This record gives sequence, structure tokens and C-alpha cells, in this order.
Amino acid sequence: MSGLTVSLRARLPGFDLDVSWEIGAELAVLFGPSGAGKSLTLRMIAGLVQPDAGRIAAGDHLLLDTTLAVCLPPQQRSIGYVFQDLALFPHMTVLDNVLYGGHGLERGARVARAEQLIDRFGLAGLQRRRPGEISGGQKQRVAFARALLRRPSVLLLDEPFSALDAPLRRDMGKLLREVQRELKLPTVLVTHDEAEATLLADTVILHNGGCVIRQGTPQEIVDFQTAFFPAGAR
Repeated sequence: MSGLTVSLRARLPGFDLDVSWEIGAELAVLFGPSGAGKSLTLRMIAGLVQPDAGRIAAGDHLLLDTTLAVCLPPQQRSIGYVFQDLALFPHMTVLDNVLYGGHGLERGARVARAEQLIDRFGLAGLQRRRPGEISGGQKQRVAFARALLRRPSVLLLDEPFSALDAPLRRDMGKLLREVQRELKLPTVLVTHDEAEATLLADTVILHNGGCVIRQGTPQEIVDFQTAFFPAGAR
């Protein structure tokens, strides 16, 4: 069964995180003000930061359970991650950047999968280019392809469209929705853009002050914010 269950608690200098939520094979948006703990939540799901207590399960696969002393390292969590700065290697070609996401896979299978994703993301003909020789939107596509190379059970995206102009953001958002629906992959997107959250999300998880204050459909979250948070207070 596809899905992602998250329950995390952490006390950091000047900030406490206490979040719990669950999604299915859908696109969930973590939405809320800067400093609400959204990106920190993603890093904990990926295993890059350890919580003080919590549980994370991807379907039936337990990634973290502090009560059972289970804490899989990042490379064993089967999670695709697209960072805000994309983290592409400037000295490597498009093909090599995509292949980098498949460490541990047999070389032939890794190359075949990379070529398949390069075609799917409209990067054919650019395999030998380096990141400095392609556009911002193409860099996004490379980062997506790399994150999906190992066929992850969960995809995490930390504001991946923030550096793009509005038309390109819309195009990349549409591509993300198409791929997520094709793969039926639990996907978590962090964004500060309310219009983007409303357009892309199946479910919105509203963060504030290190807590989840509401989870629901985009319209339910809009209605909740309108009722409890006047526009000038958001």
C-alpha cells in the first residue's frame, strides 16, 4: 500500500517541531510561513536530520521509529529528494547528473532507466551538456529525473520552482502533476506560493510555529485561512 505516515518531535535552539500527518499516493503540499518547520520536516523524512522522537513509514516500510530504535540511513530510505538549489554537479553532464541518483544499481539498468527518464522529461539531445549550458527549466527536469532514477517510494520537493518565472513555474507544476499521477507516488512539496499550493495539491498540510494546524483539500484550507487568518495577518 502506497502512502506516507509522519510523526516527528524535535527541540532545537529557539524552535520546537511537533508534527503528525498521513497521506496516500497523492501530492501533498506543506504550506505556511517561513520558519514554520516545513523544510525541516522534509529533511527529517529523508533522514538528513534526526528528530528527538517520532515514526515515519512509507507504506509498509518502516523508516524511523524511535520507540523501536529503528532509524534507517538516508541511502536505505528509498526517497527521491529535489532540493531548492537543485544540487546539480556543475562539472558533470546531464546524463551523469541523472545517473548519480542510481548509486547501488547495476550499471546497465541504471543507464537504461536514466535514458528513459531523460526522454520522459524532454531532455533528449542534452545528455552531454553541463548544467551551465542548459536553461533553468531544463535543470529542474534533470533534478526530477535524478530523484526518480531509483524508483523511490516517496518523492520530496523543497521549493523546487522558486527560482523560475511564472510561466515556467506553471509548466513545471503541470509536469509534476502528470508524473505524480503516472507513478502514483506519495509526493510532498514545500511551497510559499498559495496559488501554486491551491493548483497542485490533492491535500494541503498547513504549518505554523512548528505545528500542523490544519490538513485538508486546497479549498478547505483556503476557507480555513479566510475564516481564522485575515489576509493582512498571513
